[in-house]
Amino acid sequence: MSADGAARPPDVRDPLAEAVPPAPPTGPRTAAVPHVAVVGGGVAGLAAACALAERDVDVTVFEREPSLGGRLRGWATTLSDGSPATMTRGFHAFFRQYYNLRALLRRADPGLDCLVPLSDYPLVHRDGPRDRFSGLPPTPPWNAAVLAATSPSFPPRDLARVNVPAALQLLDVDVPGVYERLDHMSARDLLEAVRFPPTARHLAFEVFTRSFFADPGRLSAAELAVMFHVYFLGSSEGLVFDVPRSPFPQALWDPLERHLAKLGVRFRTSSPVEAVHPGREHRFSVRGRTPEGGPFDTGADAVVLAATPAGTRDLVAASPGLGGPLPDGRGPGVREWRDRMARVETAPPFLVSRYWLDRPVRPHRPAFLGTAGYPTLDNISVLERYEDEARAWARRTGGSVVELHAYALEEGCDPGFERRGLWEQARAVYPELARARAVDSRHETRADCPLFAPGSHRDRCGATTPDPFVVVAGDHVRTDLPVALMERAATSGLLAANALLSRWGRPGHTLWTVPRRGRSAPLRALARRARRTRWGAQR
Repeated sequence: MSADGAARPPDVRDPLAEAVPPAPPTGPRTAAVPHVAVVGGGVAGLAAACALAERDVDVTVFEREPSLGGRLRGWATTLSDGSPATMTRGFHAFFRQYYNLRALLRRADPGLDCLVPLSDYPLVHRDGPRDRFSGLPPTPPWNAAVLAATSPSFPPRDLARVNVPAALQLLDVDVPGVYERLDHMSARDLLEAVRFPPTARHLAFEVFTRSFFADPGRLSAAELAVMFHVYFLGSSEGLVFDVPRSPFPQALWDPLERHLAKLGVRFRTSSPVEAVHPGREHRFSVRGRTPEGGPFDTGADAVVLAATPAGTRDLVAASPGLGGPLPDGRGPGVREWRDRMARVETAPPFLVSRYWLDRPVRPHRPAFLGTAGYPTLDNISVLERYEDEARAWARRTGGSVVELHAYALEEGCDPGFERRGLWEQARAVYPELARARAVDSRHETRADCPLFAPGSHRDRCGATTPDPFVVVAGDHVRTDLPVALMERAATSGLLAANALLSRWGRPGHTLWTVPRRGRSAPLRALARRARRTRWGAQR
């Protein structure tokens, strides 16, 4: 039980994890049932829809794609051998620290039977060093100490060169204060200041920074510090994670869609929203295109903007009245909010290549391998190690299903050239791929993830807007909580829903987070002292 009386969810094992209670209602409970349009059917939009529907709010979710899930959606395809398969946009790790996301999934699957654990997360560098995260103690700072003592990436001679005052900054994370201290720097600048051994930089840091779809030179040092706090230095949940046992639609979104439909949520897929204008019978008029290409115009009392970063930015640009009254009555902060939304940045392109091969990879290959030191290859997954659909295909054919990821490609890159290069790099990691023939393959090149560039945090929009009936959700949204990636999306969806529920006099939902500051008071004190002395001078 938390201090505010909220029951501790089953996924919250860390005794220092924090409950974030909702704000008390700011208005009287409305007699009429409000109707909310949720624009976007990804993690953020579904979290908002669920939180609203559970408080007797009428919800319609509009999604431009034919299916739900956003960047975790999947779609049916037929392979050249006639086998049905599900293609997705690639591997995602469901860490134990994703309290709010896991709570959302538990709505439809109370036991989280849809997930299976991966016991290890090996990382390999092109020059040979290899690290593993299995067997580490879960509680900081002992996990970091054991990793440094046992990892080949941290030789004692190089550890002696580490800039300890700079390294201490990774142990003194407080949100949002860490952004004031480190957001002006890039992740690369911070790693260079810390002077970690080169292989450790690649394996223990850059592998993680690139999971934000950005080169370390374009990622905020504050985001790097928060990321290590969330996954390693601030949480005792450990680095072990789960993965869906089936493709995303079957494991996650189909059950959740059925659950939300029972709550009365309506779904309009293949229905892109093009603009939101002031309405007549309702506060808003939500306009877009039906699956058949005709126009629709739906009234709503409130709107949740939960599309991709670029989709939300473009929707605001196409909706001049969104965020507040039109020019003659423009309220304070509206122009600033719209200007901030216009500056939302998207990360560089990324590539997912999946191959159905005519022969298996070697039996000892892990389900997931992070790589470093290669031009573009960031990780390799062997899907039959954990996913039932891929396992059935591999058993039937004697082959393997292998997926390759390349994050942060060059803008304007040639997708065909990148696919060929990615395959050649994978052959260097798994030599047996040179003898394999691809029965079929699928490739996805996208550029729709948020960019957390140095200095961007202060300019980032939060869940609320100048209009109390317009809220924003997504993994690009500022939450002022230590969350990242899918958990940031789920958390922002709950924050957006809570803001609307408060206006309508309805109770909100308690959120959970890893500790909002470093776990060790003595280490935090040392870090503050370092900032006043050598660390401050070296910046």
